[in-house]
Amino acid sequence: MHAPLATAAGRTASPTTARLINDRLALQLLQSEGPLTASQLRKLTGLSRPTVADLVDRLQEAGLIAVVGESGAQRRGPNARLYGIVADRAHLVGLDLRTHSLTVAVADLLGRLRAERTVPIGPFGAPGDSDRPARDAPDPTAAPRTAALAAVDATLAEAGAAGPHTLAIGAPGLIDPATGRLGGSTPAWHDALIGALRDRGAGTVLLENEVNLAALAEQRDGAARDRDTFVLFWLGHGTGAAVVLDGTLRRGASGGAGEIGFLPVPGTGGLPSATGCDGGFHSLAGSAAIVRLAAEHGLAPAPDDTPERADTPPAEALVRDAVTAGGPAAFLDALAARIALGVSGVCAVLDPGCVVLGGEIGRAGGDPLAERVAARLARLSPLRTDVRAGTVGGRAVLRGAVLAARDAAQDDLFGATP
Repeated sequence: MHAPLATAAGRTASPTTARLINDRLALQLLQSEGPLTASQLRKLTGLSRPTVADLVDRLQEAGLIAVVGESGAQRRGPNARLYGIVADRAHLVGLDLRTHSLTVAVADLLGRLRAERTVPIGPFGAPGDSDRPARDAPDPTAAPRTAALAAVDATLAEAGAAGPHTLAIGAPGLIDPATGRLGGSTPAWHDALIGALRDRGAGTVLLENEVNLAALAEQRDGAARDRDTFVLFWLGHGTGAAVVLDGTLRRGASGGAGEIGFLPVPGTGGLPSATGCDGGFHSLAGSAAIVRLAAEHGLAPAPDDTPERADTPPAEALVRDAVTAGGPAAFLDALAARIALGVSGVCAVLDPGCVVLGGEIGRAGGDPLAERVAARLARLSPLRTDVRAGTVGGRAVLRGAVLAARDAAQDDLFGATP
């Protein structure tokens, strides 16, 4: 009978569990620090020379690490060998689904981007195609599904990947935790595409709400890197939130945690209902409401006289212009007051200590809008809350999808931590 072994984490475990823990620790170090020698691994892990030698051999045999060079110009031999993760051991796909477009990113096992493309999807047919025959076809989702699958395959080919190990998809709407399916009024081709990707059987397919993925990106790479508890407020065409408590994303019993569009707030002239969020926070802070608010302050969307502006939603353009071109301060103040109503309601229940403003409006408003929201919030709530502008930008959902795919692939290949 084997005696329990001490691991680098200071725990005792069976030999098998100890190997899993030590292998995972070494792989995490190689991911975060880059290539390391065996001596450096011993120093960073606290493991013995024989234990490190065994795990290096084991990880090499598994095809997870390889010698990638030598350390120092004057050093040669086994002790100078640099070991690194074999990044091409698995390819990952992140997808950001929008109503009329799809963005695909292919990354390696370390999460490094290898290829990316955005494809417009017409409302009824193939990219840019809204002809009536496609709309009246027996399966109106066939053309957009085919176009989306072709975009995924073309991006994989560009990255030199035979196929994905893991795909992570960010989509608007609720994700039913019982069925793993999209709910709400999402485009039909989204469900059709997700079903087709699952039917292929080529890799694990993960489905997540887009705002939750944006929160993951802000947690790992953005404004919430120093926080294990925070709320991401998504301010765009619609409104939503992602809740991260003690480092863990909280989805709720039905996947609806963060549906702040339905939050009853003063100033809407009504109340939301089970069938619609009109009268809720959405009626104050959704893009259509922001355009109306701007009009009350004498602002109107500028003509779409450049390709950049043509691709920018009116509300986002109005907020960005107010920030960068010195627009009426009263407009930004009024917008901040509206956003602070929703933030104060969430803070009263969760007390997250940190709120990140994301989405198109949060990105356009940046620090000036975040500072105004913080000042207004301090008048509404006794709870100390840091309000920050998101820093990942317009690629937050896509980046979050790649990170989610990387986590799942590494759990599979590296072994989940016991």
